[in-house]
Amino acid sequence: MTAQIIDGRAFAAKVRAQVADQVAKLKEKTGITPGLAVVLVGEDPASQVYVRSKGQQTIEVGMNSYEHKLPADVSKDELYALIDKLNNDPAVHGILVQFPVPDHLSETEIVSQIDPGKDVDGLHVVNAGLLASGQKAMVSCTPLGCLMLLRDHLGSLSGLDAVVVGRSNLVGKPMAQLLVRDSCTVTIAHSRTKDLPDVVRRADIVIAAVGRPEMVPGDWIKEGATVIDVGINRIERDGKNKLVGDVDYATAVERAGAITPVPGGVGPMTIACLLANTLTAACRANGLPEPEGLTA
Repeated sequence: MTAQIIDGRAFAAKVRAQVADQVAKLKEKTGITPGLAVVLVGEDPASQVYVRSKGQQTIEVGMNSYEHKLPADVSKDELYALIDKLNNDPAVHGILVQFPVPDHLSETEIVSQIDPGKDVDGLHVVNAGLLASGQKAMVSCTPLGCLMLLRDHLGSLSGLDAVVVGRSNLVGKPMAQLLVRDSCTVTIAHSRTKDLPDVVRRADIVIAAVGRPEMVPGDWIKEGATVIDVGINRIERDGKNKLVGDVDYATAVERAGAITPVPGGVGPMTIACLLANTLTAACRANGLPEPEGLTA
């Protein structure tokens, strides 16, 4: 068996097209233009690339993009004052502070300053609690993207056995909650799980989000399982830098029924879901129906 390749780039383009279409309809019917504010602290090169890409894609789908660049030595009070201003700006529906931030700032404290309704990264403890209790929440972009890929490929997830390898607040925990909401039987596994290979082998769905290069070999994968590889790890192989996932793609592709590649799988979905979340936040803020097919 050779797995079907789940093309995240193509599906992300489809999601962005859906967002653009619904943004245009929202503008036409209500005059409301969703707005996303991105705050960049310092001059981290990778963060600058991410912020620029987010801004471009925000504009491409017809939303307003607001970029705020602050020096690396900005005080906590100055940053929090900006976030408070954005919280109270009715033109801003989504707020994202680009991480990492300099060491004198706390990412956890920064997230706590953001209005949960504008927390389009889905990291606020209020959103985590709402998700866990089955209520409407802003959902972290990467897990939301994984869920969209699974629903598109498998249709109903009801009754399937899912294993999430990784327990981070950003991916592992919200991913497990989303799968529970779609009526999967879910196990959260991690590097200290006893008999981890056997746990993974029983899964119809494997989500690898542990942050270790090629930790999950192909012989851990059940024949025909769907594998979503969230990992993005830069390694050196044969004297060259290479991006690999948390799954050993070369061996897993021979056993899985479907698999996401790295790069080109989950990664492109993250910004697409950020745009979807911003649209959702704008609709919720104005008491309007949520966009179909773009929420959890």
